[in-house]
Amino acid sequence: MVFKKKEKRVPSGFNTINEFFDYLYKKEDLIWMGQNTNHLQKDKGIEDALIAGAKKRDYCKYPPPEGFPELKELILKDLELDPNLFDVQVTASATESLYLAISTSLYHVTNTIASDPGYLIINNFCNRFGNHVKEVPIYNEECGYKLTPELIKENIDMETKLIVLIDPLNPIGTAYTKDEIKEIAEIAKENNIIVLHDITYKDFARDHTLVAKYAPEHTITIYSFSKIFGMAGLRIGAVISSPDLMRPIRASVINDLGTNSLAQEAGIAGLHSKSSWIEDIKETCFKNQELIKEAVDETPGAFLPVYPSDANMMVIDISQTGVKPEDLSEYLLEEKNIFVREGNYTSKRFGDRYIRVSYSIPTSEVMEFRNEFKNAILTLQRKNKK
Repeated sequence: MVFKKKEKRVPSGFNTINEFFDYLYKKEDLIWMGQNTNHLQKDKGIEDALIAGAKKRDYCKYPPPEGFPELKELILKDLELDPNLFDVQVTASATESLYLAISTSLYHVTNTIASDPGYLIINNFCNRFGNHVKEVPIYNEECGYKLTPELIKENIDMETKLIVLIDPLNPIGTAYTKDEIKEIAEIAKENNIIVLHDITYKDFARDHTLVAKYAPEHTITIYSFSKIFGMAGLRIGAVISSPDLMRPIRASVINDLGTNSLAQEAGIAGLHSKSSWIEDIKETCFKNQELIKEAVDETPGAFLPVYPSDANMMVIDISQTGVKPEDLSEYLLEEKNIFVREGNYTSKRFGDRYIRVSYSIPTSEVMEFRNEFKNAILTLQRKNKK
């Protein structure tokens, strides 16, 4: 079987997308607002765990295939889930968790409901293993820029097997209320559907509720260490579900000799120390949002569809400025050393209307974006008129 995968746009000046990201990775002075990574994480415990594990040469040994028991216990404790009702599989990233969950939930005649905008990698996986994905347009005020219970009901049919709920939503930053989560849980139970609850950005939200608490037998939860823990490069995540849903997932694990042991040690350290630093990171992110809003409010034709965002990223709609998102992103990178992401990465239908910016970075760097955004739009408008 050959899987189709949409080719990513290669920015001008680069031969391949890999060359482009290698350039970004190695550019130490880059203002990193393009990948929702967390550059505010300064916890010494995470760093010390990595160094201690390396010095002990723990990397010479294979770790347990499901993950260190302590790490599994800490993940469930972090989510306040009953270990008697839920199981954990540690993975080499939340992306692997998504792949495992989707590949074992869908088959060739079943379909998936997902939002547009959304995280298109998920849709790609769903199209591989299911019949098709119903990409429900949610880029409007009427639905509050999220996949509401009403929209889910309107799009369910007899072959629907999976609801993709990214919460908070990448790229917009909308989150779900407790009542919405409870209603979605009821929909899943009544229709024997699985909710794929991707909670990658939950720790940036003002409030958050797990679907798993209301539909434990119908929920697969995706957990990430990349964002709030600032461990994107270590590639570690987890998938959480009931034992019944976990059996086919665990049977499909390719990485049968365990996930990176140093990353797991760092995850354990981060979960132990989380309460001491999480509020500082969230406070900085909300302050950084204010600076971005100031820049957008000063720029005619630009606006924030959602503010404040409950994630560490937000969308800036520039559709009324006459400037293309890809032109703006390339200008900011080439001229101002600021990396942002154009919308086509997260939406086929609406991607030409916005850029996505993340702000879990030092406030001084967000201030540079704040000072350059309006001028960038004006410069590109003048260029377009020539």
